[in-house]
Amino acid sequence: MQNLITFIGENMSMIYIVILSIFVGVEVIGKVPSVLHTPLMSGANAIHGVVIIGSIIVMLNTEADNILLLSLGFVAVVLGTLNVVGGFVVTDRMLEMFKKKPKK
Repeated sequence: MQNLITFIGENMSMIYIVILSIFVGVEVIGKVPSVLHTPLMSGANAIHGVVIIGSIIVMLNTEADNILLLSLGFVAVVLGTLNVVGGFVVTDRMLEMFKKKPKK
């Protein structure tokens, strides 16, 4: 518990920045019209490839006996992959709406 209090005390400015960026992000996303929300989110979901690469690097640099980091890395890889695939599926469905329908 003392380590946590020391960490918070040493990194207070970083914690303030994270909290303020959360509020700014919520405000920005809240102002996006619903028509633009899906294309923006599908592109943002594809950025989660960075999360996948980062979690793989963390897992590669972790000792084999550290089960907590390995399991968190595995969960990050799985959730990041689902998010990337979901982003591409949504983008594909949006692009299908703009294709011309074949005439009968």
